[in-house]
Amino acid sequence: MKAKTVLPAVAMTAVSMVLTLAVVVMWLGTAVPWPIALVVGLGIDGGWMATLAYERRLAAQGDHNRAVTAVGWSFGALAAGVLVAHALTADDSAGAWLAVAWLPIAAKALWLVHGLWERTALTPAALDAIRGIQQEARDEAAVARARLRAEAATEETRLAAVTGAGARVARVQAKTAQALSRAWSTLETARAGEETGRALTSVTARVTPGVAPRWELPVWGPTEPIPALEAGPALTDDALDAVVDEIRRSEDPALSYREMASHFRAAGHSASEVRLRAAWKRVVA
Repeated sequence: MKAKTVLPAVAMTAVSMVLTLAVVVMWLGTAVPWPIALVVGLGIDGGWMATLAYERRLAAQGDHNRAVTAVGWSFGALAAGVLVAHALTADDSAGAWLAVAWLPIAAKALWLVHGLWERTALTPAALDAIRGIQQEARDEAAVARARLRAEAATEETRLAAVTGAGARVARVQAKTAQALSRAWSTLETARAGEETGRALTSVTARVTPGVAPRWELPVWGPTEPIPALEAGPALTDDALDAVVDEIRRSEDPALSYREMASHFRAAGHSASEVRLRAAWKRVVA
């Protein structure tokens, strides 16, 4: 992985340095002796290379110096400026020289990318751990999706079964209600019929002489037996007052009207609500 970022940076640096040296020698060689032009070109490339080497040393130590970085970018900008100036003053092939004037800046950018990769690079063990975590998360997500799909299919099957059973029950209830309705209608017709009434009257025992009992329809539905209430002797006003006063004072503090009435009924006494309230007023007064 390191070679994928460092090799392009090295190649771009070499091309940029050779191109810068050649341009300086060709451009300044016409104005000054070529050894001087060569020294200028080597000075630009040497300064650029020296700052790059120092930046790489700091990066290997996990350090960074903004001043060194600024000097390196200055040498890169100087080299690019020399190429641009040569392209603008060239009589022929100015466009070609201008097209390669960006190589020093591009080389610095590639070294910047390589430095960023180094600061964020992980060991193979860490990469394996990350891949394992990602694979585990994908497995859990797949299992969760499968579980949800299975639960959805199960719920759909259950709802279909419940719906089918409910529909069958509803059909049976409808048929039963229809049959009961027809039977009830038949009974009502039989009861209301004149001939049927005379026939039933003739076979039914008379309760009161001269009065024929009426045949009623049977009750359709559940019934609850109601216990017969034995009517006790009516209490006089004085006796009622005594009972109310005794019940009211049976607890401390004295009972309210509603509590007294509840105790009164529970004791088996009988009196209308009007008489009971009138006795309460007399006792309380």
